[in-house]
Amino acid sequence: MRADARRNRDRIVEVARGLFRTKGYDAVSMDEVAKAAEVGTGTLYRHFPTKEDLYDAVLEAWADRVNAAVERALSLEAPSRERLLAWLTDFAAMLTEHKGAAARITAALGDPGSPFATKCQTYLGANQRIIEGLGSAVRTGVDPMQISRLVGGVAAVADNSEISPDALASMLAIVADGLLAPEGANLASR
Repeated sequence: MRADARRNRDRIVEVARGLFRTKGYDAVSMDEVAKAAEVGTGTLYRHFPTKEDLYDAVLEAWADRVNAAVERALSLEAPSRERLLAWLTDFAAMLTEHKGAAARITAALGDPGSPFATKCQTYLGANQRIIEGLGSAVRTGVDPMQISRLVGGVAAVADNSEISPDALASMLAIVADGLLAPEGANLASR
């Protein structure tokens, strides 16, 4: 890609990121993005044939951040509950960074045809790593999809309401407590 084309692409993604964050996915038009990025619509569509392609590019950096958040949570020298809560908090924060993303991504879980399927797979993989990293501290039968849907639901509520950070933290603590095995409960079954 030529340097000027790369600059245009990067500018489009950065402008779209800001618009999606402030207005939400549904409220942003491709024409609005082109105008705000100061590029022609042809340039925009050459880089991003659909709005979903543009949104996917905006979300691309999430994979690196997701993996870093998992590593950070698992590397904490803390009890399993605190490590799980660190991940759940980061996960919810990433989902609510862009208005409407929490509901959109959570709804796409399990849909291989979704434009967000790659992002969903990243989150599912991250949750699998959390389950494996916490081992017997996690309730038997918990799977990555359950964690993704539970946190996605909490994040969607936070994204669409005026709940306080303390209320969000309390909801995530309830999710964490439900995911963790009672002391010693999994020892006989694993």
